[in-house]
Amino acid sequence: MSFESLKPSVISILSDTVSRDEKLKNLCQFLSDSVDYYNWVGFYFANHDTKTLHLGPYVGAETDHIVIPFGKGICGQVAVSNQNFVVPDVAAQDNYIACSFTVKSEIVVPLFVNNVNIGQIDIDSHVLDPFTEKDETFLEFVNLEVAKLF
Repeated sequence: MSFESLKPSVISILSDTVSRDEKLKNLCQFLSDSVDYYNWVGFYFANHDTKTLHLGPYVGAETDHIVIPFGKGICGQVAVSNQNFVVPDVAAQDNYIACSFTVKSEIVVPLFVNNVNIGQIDIDSHVLDPFTEKDETFLEFVNLEVAKLF
């Protein structure tokens, strides 16, 4: 599997004639199915008035983390920093919000529309330290395509 080979499918999924949420859910499913170590894939969207993130479409185990305050956990930190955040080992992270004991690592990449961080893609893995710069570059591409929906 090469990330380059996944890009045409990402574009195709996001150009489907279904609702935006269905496109995002289908994208999450595609990413989860296509990358072995993408075990939970979802989007969080920012409410800048309340300084909270709200769970959007996702695939994977259910989560209690429907609303996350800015600054809390990995996702909340990305809402503040506007930077990618790769966590090779969640057990070594002080400000980690545990979702499941099976989660070993996480990557969060912010989603920008008109230079405003409107949310992020969040991926959990059951594998220690699987994420590379190639994941970051690919997920930045994914978010550039997702941004076109807004």
